[in-house]
Amino acid sequence: MVNWIEVCGVDEIEVEGIKRFDCNGRLYIVCRSPDDDFFCLDGLCTHEKVDLSEGMIFEGELECPKHFGTFDYKTGAAIGAPVCINLNTYPVKVEGHRIYVRIE
Repeated sequence: MVNWIEVCGVDEIEVEGIKRFDCNGRLYIVCRSPDDDFFCLDGLCTHEKVDLSEGMIFEGELECPKHFGTFDYKTGAAIGAPVCINLNTYPVKVEGHRIYVRIE
């Protein structure tokens, strides 16, 4: 059986917004696209372990607040220096206006 973790309500994340949540001692983020799709990624930058929930999303890119490296928030791909290691991504589902994430 697959366990899904309830993160928050859909209305708690603005379009191109970021929501932080912690699970089992790790930090994660959920991002919302302009198309109302949701994506879950590791919440710490792979460059210097900065909290990405303090960053910004602009034109499909998640920007780290410290050195402004960028990731594709849909795939986790590192796309702008100084980041060069991708973020892990996790499955997301929406049921009844609630967001759930599967972290194994």
